[in-house]
Amino acid sequence: MGKRDQLKPKANVSSYIHFLLNYRNKFKEQQPNTYLGFKEFSRKCSEKWRSISKHEKAKYEALAKLDKARYQEEMMNYFGRRKKRRKRDPHAPRRPPSSFLLFCQDHYAQLKSENPSWSVVQVAKASGKMWSAKTDVDKQPYEQRAALLRAKYREELSVYRNQFNARKTCLQESATNQCREFEQAESDTTDGSN
Repeated sequence: MGKRDQLKPKANVSSYIHFLLNYRNKFKEQQPNTYLGFKEFSRKCSEKWRSISKHEKAKYEALAKLDKARYQEEMMNYFGRRKKRRKRDPHAPRRPPSSFLLFCQDHYAQLKSENPSWSVVQVAKASGKMWSAKTDVDKQPYEQRAALLRAKYREELSVYRNQFNARKTCLQESATNQCREFEQAESDTTDGSN
């Protein structure tokens, strides 16, 4: 498990959770020697929650709203650790589409023209249903195209990696040469001053 940010504001809780905490404290005060298992206690709490009046629930809902406002305000002022996305090298080859994505690309325009009011999600769902209904024979051309694109991608990737490793080696060598030149210049200046 990763380290949790200790400075991050505590998340807001629902009205039911506020009720649960309050009910638990009251239960402990009233019956300090009674132990209820989690399942039993949860059942009692949910029954009690369903039985309380709307007026009582309104108190807990108000607490939840205040807690939510507190959390949102604290999050606006929070500048903690943010996950940084690794930048993609613009020279790296792009991954090839799968056979399903190739199928979707071919049928997107047709589905959109037949159903202009559909969103992208609806078109994608329809494409998925069409793809599922296809037989293996019907899917074969898309799988062949995907295989060709994967092979091309692997070739481009190996070329890219070779170039990347060559650049890396070159940078390391130039850094080493610069260090040597710097050391040489340092030794020349110290020799000249003596």
